Amino acid sequence: MSWWKPLVVIVVPPLAMLLLQVLLYLLVGVVENSDDPMAATFTPLKFLAVNLSVGTAGVLAILLLVWIAKVPWRSLISSPRAFDARRLSYYLIGAALLVGAGIGVVALVAPDSPGWTAFGVTGTTVAMLVVVLLSTPIQAVGEELMFRGAVLPAAASWVRAVRPALVVGLVVSSLGFAVVHGSADPWLFGYYTLIGISTGLMAIISRGIEAPVAFHVANNVLFTTVNTVMADGEGFAIDRSTDTGDASLLILGAVNVAMVVLVWLRERRARATADDPDGTVRPCPDR
Repeated sequence: MSWWKPLVVIVVPPLAMLLLQVLLYLLVGVVENSDDPMAATFTPLKFLAVNLSVGTAGVLAILLLVWIAKVPWRSLISSPRAFDARRLSYYLIGAALLVGAGIGVVALVAPDSPGWTAFGVTGTTVAMLVVVLLSTPIQAVGEELMFRGAVLPAAASWVRAVRPALVVGLVVSSLGFAVVHGSADPWLFGYYTLIGISTGLMAIISRGIEAPVAFHVANNVLFTTVNTVMADGEGFAIDRSTDTGDASLLILGAVNVAMVVLVWLRERRARATADDPDGTVRPCPDR
């Protein structure tokens, strides 16, 4: 592609996401009769607005790259193989176990770090949990479509040699992912960058976005669920300002690394088998 075309894919979807989120926040403010629709504390409708805006931006990113680069959209989901629902299920189970273990360790060694207050269940809690379960997967898939499905290959196109191209794609997509999350705290910025690198490696190793999508869905659904029930029955806020991160993020960083290792081991084992066109897996003739 021409050098400027990846910039369109990198810049336009996040801006569209931000604009749509602001518009939806204003609409929610009218519905809820809120004096401050841009307040940091989530209500169920505001959380739904965030998730839908991210999901929409992810689809936009894929459509932009399909239009600009003239590539089939399926190749941005998985290539050269077809999308594999079994991979998605396998990695979703593995990711849930790893993320659950990470949350447990954080609760034991640094319970104050995530900003949890007290366990509580109210009508707000129930409504939030419904929104989390139904729409957070949309948000997680949207971020993976945007950054791993579109931004990573678009940025990689700036370099012709394959391995340097992968490095450029990983760096640009990971930093873009961290920037979009809007944290000035070095711990949080570094953690979001690590998430971007880890999920990018998952996509490259597995030749598709099933693994990063599974990890992202498990991570966001489980953490948001815990944040919701530990908000003492009220809405919760995500504070990404300076001095909000700490060394407890190393525990969650280790979860990301463990997921990359899981993907590498699974795909290494899969290389010992041959993929049939219908998706079934059979032993190679020489095994």
